[in-house]
Amino acid sequence: MTTALRAKAGEVGRWLPGLALSLAAIFLLVRLADWSEVGGALAAVEITWLVPAIFCYLAGVFFRSLTWRTLLLNRASLSQAFFKLNEGYLINNLFPLRLGELGRVLLLSQKSGLSAFFVLSTIVIERAYDLAIAALLLLATLPLVLNVGSSQAIACGIAGAAGLGIILMFQLARSRERIQSRLRRMGVTNQFYQRRVLPWLDSLLAGLEVLTRVDRFVLSLGFILLSWFFGAIEIHLLILSFGAPAPFWWTGFALGVVSLGIAVPSAPASLGVYEAAMVGALTVLGVSTAQALAIAILAHLIHITSTGLIGGIALFRDGQTLTGVYRRLRAVRLPRDP
Repeated sequence: MTTALRAKAGEVGRWLPGLALSLAAIFLLVRLADWSEVGGALAAVEITWLVPAIFCYLAGVFFRSLTWRTLLLNRASLSQAFFKLNEGYLINNLFPLRLGELGRVLLLSQKSGLSAFFVLSTIVIERAYDLAIAALLLLATLPLVLNVGSSQAIACGIAGAAGLGIILMFQLARSRERIQSRLRRMGVTNQFYQRRVLPWLDSLLAGLEVLTRVDRFVLSLGFILLSWFFGAIEIHLLILSFGAPAPFWWTGFALGVVSLGIAVPSAPASLGVYEAAMVGALTVLGVSTAQALAIAILAHLIHITSTGLIGGIALFRDGQTLTGVYRRLRAVRLPRDP
């Protein structure tokens, strides 16, 4: 087998499990749902519910952009953070392996001149926030849903892992100068290490600096909580639009399940997995399968369409193309620092 064929087979092997999971979720939904009822539920939704739901989703994206800019120590503008975030979402919606996260690194580092590994470290912190919040939502709402000890144990484990991850990053940030000093003493005679590896490690550690600054840490945490709050309002409005008499904690439970569900490998845009997670959460709460699937489809459509439009406009403004960005991500994954 040639090198090119081996590389192609390796790439297929990486995205095949996620595609298989999405196809299995779609197959299950097709078998379980009455699609005539799903269509009827979607047709009955009034625009008066959709407009505020879309506004809340965009508000959530805006506050997530503020979170990212804060983690970047304001070294990028808010518009750069907002548009690169949406470009990343667009890439995630179209290509496998969550390349959108690396796309954000590539595009922002190119636009702002920031180190790629500095940008990457901020995305790692953002994802740790998300995992911790999702797990805590499950921990808070599971006692209200059902008495299943194993589910709570899973949520506790996820929350604990996310918390430990944040603590570890905090300790690395506090010890950054000492670690950097030791890293510089390593491989003194190795030119490749000194010229290529060491600057990347320095940039990665520099990105954790925000965790040592109480004001920035609190501000970033406040912004990400506001992002989740507006996301919850959006989903709650959509649930209410289908006539489900839902208390607000239903939304917290559904968001926790969906957020942890789409963290697993899947097809682009978490297609099928997002819907299956939402249907699973809402049917446990007593919503009919048809209504739950209609809510999931509508919410997912809002997310994909909104970020797709904004991300597409941002790429066009930057003179970028999706195929060009994808080729660069496949070839280098991360841009080299000067």
